[in-house]
Amino acid sequence: MTLVYDAGALIAADRGDRRFALLHDKLLSADNALPIVPTAVIGQVWRDGAKQARLARLLKSVSVEPLDETTSKEAGILCGRSATADVIDAAVVALAMRYRAGIVTSNPGDIAKLIDAYGGVFRPPVFVV
Repeated sequence: MTLVYDAGALIAADRGDRRFALLHDKLLSADNALPIVPTAVIGQVWRDGAKQARLARLLKSVSVEPLDETTSKEAGILCGRSATADVIDAAVVALAMRYRAGIVTSNPGDIAKLIDAYGGVFRPPVFVV
């Protein structure tokens, strides 16, 4: 299964969280699909590349998805429907729905609100780090 990582996942990687590392390694060894990271999520967590070697390594093993106009509009619609304001979390959910992917997050409550607002038959699994 493909997974979309939010900022919490990248922070876990940057901190060397063992549970996240095991999940990431298992995903890479079991599937041909790389985890997806929206570009805006990178912007949320990137502060100093000289001090973020773990995060830099992780980013070499994921598919970085640009936050294009279509995804941005989908995220804005989700924020409106869910009465939330985090467009980056909404972009994570929009991409998860598009790719029928799971979500790795440290904020399952907000992600659940956005998934509920999206509606539809598919409900992405959410993995908490």
